[in-house]
Amino acid sequence: MRVSLRLDGRAGLGRAEIALMPTLTLLEALDRTGSLQGAASELGVSYRSAWGQLAALEHALGRAAALKTKGHGSALTPLGRDLLALLKASQVRLGPAFAAEEMALSEGLQRLLEPAAARIRLAASHDPLLLEALETRREFDLGIAGSLDALARLRGGAVDAAGFHFGADGAPPPPFDTVFRDPDLAVLPLFRREQGLMLAPGNPLRLGGIADIAARKARFVNRQHGAGTRIWFERLCQEAGTLLETIVGHQTEEFTHQAVAALIATGAADVGMGTRAVAERFALDYRPLGWETYYLAVRAALPPERLAPLRALLARRAETASGYAPPREASAHQRSA
Repeated sequence: MRVSLRLDGRAGLGRAEIALMPTLTLLEALDRTGSLQGAASELGVSYRSAWGQLAALEHALGRAAALKTKGHGSALTPLGRDLLALLKASQVRLGPAFAAEEMALSEGLQRLLEPAAARIRLAASHDPLLLEALETRREFDLGIAGSLDALARLRGGAVDAAGFHFGADGAPPPPFDTVFRDPDLAVLPLFRREQGLMLAPGNPLRLGGIADIAARKARFVNRQHGAGTRIWFERLCQEAGTLLETIVGHQTEEFTHQAVAALIATGAADVGMGTRAVAERFALDYRPLGWETYYLAVRAALPPERLAPLRALLARRAETASGYAPPREASAHQRSA
């Protein structure tokens, strides 16, 4: 027979089961008061209820957890004291996790009870600076998606805003150009960021550009289809005259800059494309490829003042974050939107 513990907070020995937290509180009260009647009074339950709980515990254990001595109340047995210590230690270890989950549940319940209009549904291409800023803006419900997928969700009505990027500064290439001409959308620049090649520490393959990746058979980690970084990389390959089929691992897909960097840092890959900030976080070598603007497309009916705090926060943080800069003034293609 073996004791089994499950996430529902119960333990079982064979077919018998005991509730862990009620058992802990009962044993603590019994140890403090020295009697089952005293424990029942402290817990605000009847003597019959406390006795039944103790009996169920001892049935599950197959041994006595407390002994009643005439005229001297009740005392925990050595097994009872050891079980109490074990449960206290478990509570200490699990306490932070339970507290975090309680907070997450409370926040989730708060969102359920809030009017739907109080929430802003956002699908956005992955970016560390954006994620850090959104941690302080509880009105956003965020879903990570590639740039094209985020825009598709916006047009389909699944979200209220979409974060996207398409590569180096300049006129947006198809299909991003249609976003700026859509009268039902407003396109707002959030920040500029630098992207480049993230390389193994020391750059042992001496990779200096796109053409070197194919020529030296470096193991490349790509982003998922529809990701702005992948679209940019494929455009750079075309400009360099490098066929995607000649790049080892171009079909290997990851969904975040951190995931790409982690593979390189652990030696599972040699190179990938990502932001300078992430390369520095993982202590990788880095070769810049260019700057781009990260945009937010929103429904034109969404009041601008609801987005103003997030935009201001991102602009401030972009001034000091490595590899980031505040957005430039609206360019010609933005003003025509």
